[in-house]
Amino acid sequence: MRYLDPKADLTFKKVFGKHPDLVKSLLNALLPFEKPEDFIDELDYMPAELMPVTPFRKYSIVDVRCRDKRGRQFIVEMQMMWTKVFVQRVVFNTAKAYTYQLGKGDDYGETEEVYSLNLINDIFEPGIEDYYHYYRLQNVKYSDHFFKDLNIIFVELPKFKPTTFSERRMQVLWLRFLTEIGNNQKEVPEEMLDNPEINKALGEVEESAFDDAQLLGYDRFWDSVSTERSFYSDAERTGLAKGMAEGLEKGKEKGLAEGRAEGRAEEKTSIAKNLKSLGIPIESICKATGLSAEEINKL
Repeated sequence: MRYLDPKADLTFKKVFGKHPDLVKSLLNALLPFEKPEDFIDELDYMPAELMPVTPFRKYSIVDVRCRDKRGRQFIVEMQMMWTKVFVQRVVFNTAKAYTYQLGKGDDYGETEEVYSLNLINDIFEPGIEDYYHYYRLQNVKYSDHFFKDLNIIFVELPKFKPTTFSERRMQVLWLRFLTEIGNNQKEVPEEMLDNPEINKALGEVEESAFDDAQLLGYDRFWDSVSTERSFYSDAERTGLAKGMAEGLEKGKEKGLAEGRAEGRAEEKTSIAKNLKSLGIPIESICKATGLSAEEINKL
């Protein structure tokens, strides 16, 4: 039996965009909930399109958007590659979802929290070992003081390594589902098959559950990802080469300038020494060379 990779656009939306129980399980596993009352009981899907208030504003779309019965909103995104503009897009969409809660005449106190969960199939913090990054509005000096309204989470999937099931078991299972399935594995681990939510998700990504047109679209998706990676890799190499060339040129210019300056300083010192040996007044030597009286007295 062959399973398709759940990270592809087609499969990801099939699993988490059509089954509220599965996206609820994913969110409860991966969001930074600590108290029992924080966890999600029920979810309803919302339009993935974040329509602008006016035609002149920015239109945007996310992979999955939903709301629980308390009014909290949740955005889920699967991103295959990290780019510099992605984080700005995440912040923009999170803020937009928050501001769109209120209509004309509504009170600001009616707003609820917004959580943005972003699964990244790339490494963007190479110097940090952790794969889980949680951002919120926080007091710089007093870290225990923060606003709970906007919550943004990034998960670097390539860094994830399953270790133990003793803590946050479902987080480990969902991340294993996202990182192991469709990666040419021969068998699905029993612990994944034994879990009802993961087992259901596995059924959604079985190759037999897709028609020929969908499978063709699935293959084209990975082709586009490969092309995009090559494009960015070439752009980075070109940028690096250009930067190195410019750096070398600037280094040469800086070296020449420093050399000329050092030569001029040595010339002034030599002239000052000669004038001083001839008994020329210090004041006159200062005017002739630009050196200070203190510098000339040390010669």
